[in-house]
Amino acid sequence: MTKRKTTKPEPTAAETYAARRNDIVRLLDVLQMELDKHDEQAKADPTNWGITGNLGKVRSDLMDTVGFLSSMEREDVERFLNDAE
Repeated sequence: MTKRKTTKPEPTAAETYAARRNDIVRLLDVLQMELDKHDEQAKADPTNWGITGNLGKVRSDLMDTVGFLSSMEREDVERFLNDAE
């Protein structure tokens, strides 16, 4: 008698989408917590350009991410940010 091998079915696109979206929401929560920590560091050491540089890198990466998801050019994302000032 041969045992039948059971394999786990591959997740559907909808299941994978939901899981990835959930991961992104969780990562955004962590990002907010890290920003709060950075705020405290910046207040404690307002002349530290390293902390400012960290936020510059995060800002740049987020601009790329927003541009990718919205099909906007980086210049358009920058223009959007400048319009809010």
